[in-house]
Amino acid sequence: MTLAHGVFRRIRPEQVRELVLLLVLVAIVAFFATQIPDYLSGRTFTRISTSVAVIAVMAVGQVLVVLTRNIDLSVGSTVGLVAYSVGTMLARDPSMHPLLAVAISITLGAVLGAINGAIVAFGRVPSIIATLGTLAIYRIALVEMSGAKTVTTESLPEWLLEIPRTALVSIGELDIRPLVVIAVVVAIVFQLALRYLPYGRRLYAIGSNPDGAAIAGLPVQRDVFSAFLLSGALAGLAGFMFLARFGNITVVAGQGLELQVVAAVVVGGVNIFGGSGSMIGALLGATLIDLLQQSLIRWLEVSEFLRDAILGLLILFAVATDAVLLDRLRAIWARARRRESRSLVTGEAPDVV
Repeated sequence: MTLAHGVFRRIRPEQVRELVLLLVLVAIVAFFATQIPDYLSGRTFTRISTSVAVIAVMAVGQVLVVLTRNIDLSVGSTVGLVAYSVGTMLARDPSMHPLLAVAISITLGAVLGAINGAIVAFGRVPSIIATLGTLAIYRIALVEMSGAKTVTTESLPEWLLEIPRTALVSIGELDIRPLVVIAVVVAIVFQLALRYLPYGRRLYAIGSNPDGAAIAGLPVQRDVFSAFLLSGALAGLAGFMFLARFGNITVVAGQGLELQVVAAVVVGGVNIFGGSGSMIGALLGATLIDLLQQSLIRWLEVSEFLRDAILGLLILFAVATDAVLLDRLRAIWARARRRESRSLVTGEAPDVV
C-alpha cells in the first residue's frame, strides 16, 4: 500500500468536496481581487459574512432534512412569516426581552416545521409535494396577516437594529458581528451532533437505506419528523436574524431563500439523495454562493434573474459531480475500508511504504 492510499483511506469523500470548496473560494477571491478595486479589505469580509449568516443557519437545518432523503422547500416562507410575526410583536411591545423574542421565533419556526414533519413522516406525502404546499400556505398566511402593512425599522426597538451593526471583534476595517457568530456556532454544534450523537448517525443510516433502517428497528418516522422540526426551528432563528438585518419586512420577505439554501447544501457536498454530507460543507457552500453573487454584483452589476440562473447552474453542476465523481470516490473509499477490515480479521500486517 502506498502512502497516497494510506492517506486516502483516512479521508472521506465528503472531505474531498470540502477541500475543493476551500480551493475554489481562494481562487474566486484571487480572481475578483484583480478585477475589483479594494476587494481584499475588511469591509468586503464584513459585508459577505453578515450576508451569508442567514442562509448558513437555514442550510444547517436543511442538511438534517436532506440527509434523510427529503427536502424542505418551505423555509423561505417560514423565515418571512416568523420575521413579520415577531417584528409585529416587537413593534407593539418594544420592551419585550431579546431572549423572549428569539425564543418566540424559534418556537414559531418549530411549529411550522412540525407541520411539515407530520405530513411527510406520518402522512407519507413526498416531501417535495408537502413542502411546496406549505411554502404557498405559509406565504398566504403572511399576506393575510400583514393586511398589506409593512414592519418598519422606525417601529422596532433600538437593541434589535443594533445587532447587525455591533462589532464583537474589530481588526481595522474587519468586524466580526453577532449574526456571523450565531451562524458559526449553529454549524459547529450541529456538526458535532451529527458526528457524535446517536441521532446524527441514525440520520445518515436513514438516508443511506431507509428500508434497511426500518428493518433494523430505527425510529425512522420519529427521526424524519424531528429533522423537519429542527429545520423549522432553525428557519425561525433565521427569521429573527433576517428581521434584525433588514428591519423593513413586507409580504415578500424571505421569498427565494429556499433556492439559495438548497444550492448551499448541494454545492456544499450534501448528497441530495441522502446519507452523506456535513454542516461544514453546507457552510462553505453558502459562503461560496454569497461570495460569488456579491462579487458579480460589484463587478458586472448582474441582474437578479441572472443570479438565480447562476444558482441553478451551480445546483446542476453539484448534483452531476455527486453522481459521477463523488460516487466513484465513495466506492474506492469503501473498498479501501473493506480491505483494511479484512486485514484486521486475518491478522495480516498492513502494507507499508
